[in-house]
This record gives sequence, C-alpha cells and structure tokens, in this order.
Amino acid sequence: MISKLITAIKKTEAPIVAGLDPMLSYVPSYILKKAFDEHGETLEGAAEAIWVFNKGLIDATSDLIPAVKPQIAMYEQFGIPGLSAYKKTVDYARSKGLVVIGDIKRGDIGSTSGAYATGHLGRVQVGSRSYAPFDADMVTVNPYMGSDAVNPFIKVCNEYDKGLFILVKTSNPSSGELQDRLVDGRPVYELVADMVNKWGETCQDSSPEACGYTNVGAVVGATYPEMGKRLRELMPKAFILVPGYGAQGGKGKDLTGFFDADGLGAIVNSSRGIIAAWKKDEYASFGEAGYADAARAAVLDMREDIRSALN
Repeated sequence: MISKLITAIKKTEAPIVAGLDPMLSYVPSYILKKAFDEHGETLEGAAEAIWVFNKGLIDATSDLIPAVKPQIAMYEQFGIPGLSAYKKTVDYARSKGLVVIGDIKRGDIGSTSGAYATGHLGRVQVGSRSYAPFDADMVTVNPYMGSDAVNPFIKVCNEYDKGLFILVKTSNPSSGELQDRLVDGRPVYELVADMVNKWGETCQDSSPEACGYTNVGAVVGATYPEMGKRLRELMPKAFILVPGYGAQGGKGKDLTGFFDADGLGAIVNSSRGIIAAWKKDEYASFGEAGYADAARAAVLDMREDIRSALN
C-alpha cells in the first residue's frame, strides 16, 4: 500500500493530505439550506450537508493531492447518518483515485482490535458473502495498549495490502505529558519509534515503488520539528504522517527534517487550512460560493510553501 501512496505523491509532486474534518460551521449556508430544506434540521440533514461539502472539496482538489484523511469523529457526532456520510466520502475519494487515510485512532486488544481492523481496512463475512464495511486504504492507530492492539491491524494489512500510521509524537500541546516522559533515559516517543520499526518488519511492501518503506508508518506532529528530525533518523523505513501544519502553527520551514534525502518519507496534513480556507482573510475573495476554489488555492499555496522549504 505504501507504494500506492508514494506513486501518487510523485505524480502530484505534492506530499499533501487534505484532512476532511468538517464542522457545520465550515459548510457554506447555501449547502446547509438545501440539505435542511430536504431533510429538516436533523442528523440526516447535517450529514447530507457534510457529504455535499466534502464532494465539492474532493472535486476541486483531487488532481492536486495524493490523499485525503477524513477524521471519523467529525462524522460520528452525527450518529448513523454521519457514518453514512463518512462511508460515502471514503468511496467517492477512492473513485477519484485518492488514497484514503481513515483517521480513526483505534487501538484495543484481541478480538476488539481485530474487529476495528476488519471494519475499517478488511472484509467481514456475512453468511456466504463478504463485505468491505468502510474500506479505507490506511488508518491511524493508537499503540498505547502495545502489540496486542497493533498486531490485529498488521494481520489485516498483510491480507488486503493496506497500511497504518502509528501515533508516535502527536502535534497537540499536551502530548508531552506522556510522550516525552523518560524511560531508562529515553523519551516514550522514541520507544514507540523502536516498536514501529519492529512492526514494519512484519508488514512489508516489496514493490520497487515503495522505495524501501514499509506499510507501517508513524504520526509525528509538525509542531515539534526537532523531534521530527530525530524520529526520521530513528525510523528510516517508516513513512511519516505530519499533522499540525497551518492552523496548529506548522510551516513549510518546519518540515524539512521529516523528509529523507530524496524528498520522500513524509506526507503533510492540513485540515482547516484547506477545507475552511474560504473563511480566512487571504481567501475571502472567493466567497462561500467559491469555497471549493478557495480550498484549491490553499492547496496550491501549501504545495509551494513545502516545495520552497525542501529546495
């Protein structure tokens, strides 16, 4: 699977993933009105508005970026209709040739973790038939419970050629409360990085397009560039998903240490900076009717910012 992502990054020349993390406050009023006129001010109406919003964003940016990352919590808050919008978003993005990273941050033990892996990456057997419930290409995984939580995901990834991004050093301000604690003189995030390497050895992508990277990557926040540089050294075969660009303060100049010498090895996420670009002063001229064009402009600006930093 990592070879598919790397091929898409090379094709677009944009190591960018758009975080499809919609809030109703990001959705233009004309989309909300139409959805509410059809479904009322209901969970179904909210889910319809989010789906239409996402479709416009995907249509406007799918030729520029290799991947999208829908955050499932933003859909779960609208209950079953919201999950339906999540599934429609995943399917539509894949139909447009995008790699879909399901930002689910799951991680439990035994059969529970296996069920998460089956539901989001694999296939479930129902009588004589099997189904791919959500069918993302890759997902984020919380390793707090250790190998018991991660191994079921690796099993499904090997069976269906899917991929993982393990939380290693996250972008949020309080991440250091646990992740920076020292154990035998080393921060916890470095110990998790060691485990990512071991998990990656059991989940390989043997195609030349993988460039030596495994199907087990890592999440490392753009807000901690020095730690990112160190973790790039510690995890030479792990692709890094980098949140924290834009709205959380990360800039292109902060990202160079996350990439390898060939300019590969990382993909940078922007969520609000892309999907809510029309609400920012620099893109206000697009107006709410041009929200998708504003997102496209934000992607182009982000691509140039990253290119300039890497060059």
